[in-house]
Amino acid sequence: MTHFLFHTGSKNKTPWISLGILLLAFFISVPSFSQNQSEDKVTENQPRGKEDKPVFSTLPKNPRKATLLSAILPGAGQVYNNKAWKVPLIYAGFMTNIYFIGFNNKRYQTFRTALFAFDEGDKSQFPSLNREALVRNVDYWRQNRDMTILLLAAIYALNLIDANVDAHLSGFDISDDISMKIEPNVGTFAASGNSLGLTLKFQFK
Repeated sequence: MTHFLFHTGSKNKTPWISLGILLLAFFISVPSFSQNQSEDKVTENQPRGKEDKPVFSTLPKNPRKATLLSAILPGAGQVYNNKAWKVPLIYAGFMTNIYFIGFNNKRYQTFRTALFAFDEGDKSQFPSLNREALVRNVDYWRQNRDMTILLLAAIYALNLIDANVDAHLSGFDISDDISMKIEPNVGTFAASGNSLGLTLKFQFK
């Protein structure tokens, strides 16, 4: 009887879950709302006719410099932006991903070697697998390795984007004072007339 080996267990989902949490932490950590934007500070002393061009010199942090620093050394742009707490997250993502690149590549090389040996008549490495099963394993682990390599590139790109966005937002007045209140509201609908409801409002101070 021929036995087939499948690798669809939960162990292979671990890198994707852990790295997904790391990537989510980046997006959550980037502030995206502000009521009072320092537009006057950005546009002050700006020559007429050049309003459409970004003026980085008026920002507390230079986005180009932050991006360049992170490109040379991942995490350096975050330190420049006074967000050094993000550096451990970046390197945790790199190290976790590099580990799984090595793991997937090792499995790929093992089954690749076994496939070559099988074609030469040596079936001792995986005696319970036929050639079709060996090919399937080779393809599976190669795809996993390639995906983790792409994910490594995505983490590097996220490191650049995060540094650039933080530098752009350094000119925004972002307050931690957020108030919430619920007010009654009367809405008008064409078919049914007036309708009484509640409105949830967030106020940024």
